[in-house]
Amino acid sequence: MLNIRYRLDDIENTVSNWNTQPVEVPDIELLQLPDHLRRTYLTVVSKGECDATVVSNLTGRCRAIESSYLNQLTRMGWLNKRRISKTIHFRPICEKVTKRPVLDALSNNQLEPNVSEREKRKI
Repeated sequence: MLNIRYRLDDIENTVSNWNTQPVEVPDIELLQLPDHLRRTYLTVVSKGECDATVVSNLTGRCRAIESSYLNQLTRMGWLNKRRISKTIHFRPICEKVTKRPVLDALSNNQLEPNVSEREKRKI
């Protein structure tokens, strides 16, 4: 039983220290972000994982504004967020999780977006 406990502790330490490497984003994609969001995104990428307070200290902007920018980047699919006790930590999204091919297909009109019945009647 003690052996199992040691193995579980070892696994827990390994998983808690595991950090995925962020995706290398081409400059063209970064230029699609507005300047204020690009600055916030690059700050998070340089730190790996951080909360809004750390980002605001590095950028010199208010924490509330940085929190808003970080949430915008999360909704846009550039960052992941997770709760650690009372704080929300943000980190760059890894390539396996991104849904960029679907977003690219929508922007290139390769996929038809869902159109409701009401909108079809208007057309």
